[in-house]
Amino acid sequence: MAEHKFLVAGEWRDSKEPLEVINPYDGRLVGITYRPTEGDIEDAITAAAKAVKETGSLPTYKRSEILGNIRDGIARRTEEFTRAITLEAGKPIKSSRREVDRAVHLMGLAVEEVKRMGGELLPLDLLESAKGHVAITRRFPVGPILGITPFNFPINLVCHKLAPAIAGGNPIIIKPASVAPLTALLLAEVVMESGLPEGAFSVLPCTAAMAEKMVKDDRLKMLTFTGSSGVGWRLKALAGKKKVVLELGGNAGAIVDKDADLELAASRSAYGAFAYSGQTCISLQRLYVHEAVYEPFLDLLTKHVKGLEIGDPMEEGTSVGPLINPDAVKRVEEWLNESVSQGARILLGGSPLGDNIIEPTVITDIRPDMRISCEEVFGPVVTVTKFSSFERAVDAVNQSRFGLQAGVFTNDINKIFLAYKTLEVGGVIINDVPTFRADHMPYGGVKDSGMGREGIRYAIEEMTEPRLLVLNLR
Repeated sequence: MAEHKFLVAGEWRDSKEPLEVINPYDGRLVGITYRPTEGDIEDAITAAAKAVKETGSLPTYKRSEILGNIRDGIARRTEEFTRAITLEAGKPIKSSRREVDRAVHLMGLAVEEVKRMGGELLPLDLLESAKGHVAITRRFPVGPILGITPFNFPINLVCHKLAPAIAGGNPIIIKPASVAPLTALLLAEVVMESGLPEGAFSVLPCTAAMAEKMVKDDRLKMLTFTGSSGVGWRLKALAGKKKVVLELGGNAGAIVDKDADLELAASRSAYGAFAYSGQTCISLQRLYVHEAVYEPFLDLLTKHVKGLEIGDPMEEGTSVGPLINPDAVKRVEEWLNESVSQGARILLGGSPLGDNIIEPTVITDIRPDMRISCEEVFGPVVTVTKFSSFERAVDAVNQSRFGLQAGVFTNDINKIFLAYKTLEVGGVIINDVPTFRADHMPYGGVKDSGMGREGIRYAIEEMTEPRLLVLNLR
């Protein structure tokens, strides 16, 4: 157990309200931090508002240097970050190590991307009245940013907000998930040694009520939120005139057509549905399989799912560990039981194993109105439904209030482009699962899955505003 103070504009603080962090696997106390007071939050916002002049005037080489220092600091402490993620979030340690590697990579991308933040020269003389006029554009910081991050990627999703904020010249306050705040506080130690102006960064593991007060504060000019759909849209309604980017949930679908490589589709589907026990917003939840290959695909899928190692996330071989807390387990069990009572059939798994673990579950005979299909399970569950027409499969994927990413397994170029044109999602992944993400690609959803895009260049654009300079040279 370790004690971790929170960071307010370069100053480590505690309070009279401790926040205990519990290991989801064994229920042991991992560490203790503290809830910030209203005074702490006021100090962080005031400092951020003052810091924007300094961060906005940092030269490009300095921003790049700071980002590089953070990258190197994370890399030096890879194992410390890896263990912290697994202990507080229950993520299998091999996945935690991969997440830390991604965070290092992401900060490296930011080091280079900040150097490409150029502008544009526009001739304006498209009409005679504008003869002699030209324009220049460049991007300027939006101002102090509030970033709210979830438990499931405790370092990488913080870096997806921190890196573009620094690159764009903005101060940022991070509110990490209360169940997993310690990794963000370790990252704050690295940031403190990077050369970033002290007032430009705070990490506040505050309550949801305190976070809502920050969302309403006019001194913070942007909200970037990653988390559940219900909370995200509620915060947007409270944000007033702020710029808002929402990266929300989903019930991602994938289509396996009759010409697909079934072994590839089955192995990737087992990964996409059950990595981190399905606790990712692009976890594969709904599979649609052509009737001609339905049975052989199911055989391959169940083989791969049975091969997943379940248990202690600190063991290197573990692929499926615990859900984040007992409430999550109860919810998934309730939804599974409800679907069976409504006619669904559990083909594999579905049983609780103790230590907040539920067996990887494959379920068939689903109706689209069942919660297990139409809502976000956020657990180790995948539904499998057969189809006879590719167009109907696309329609079935679209029959959702969510639209983050979708996967399509086919080698038919016409179907690929039909899916690309027709699927109502932010990203279409061909011959892979919707769980795929590269940290520099534009990432985000439509419908109830959010608005705006992450991916370092796209996030920098979200966190800056273009400003026009018109010159009359006549």
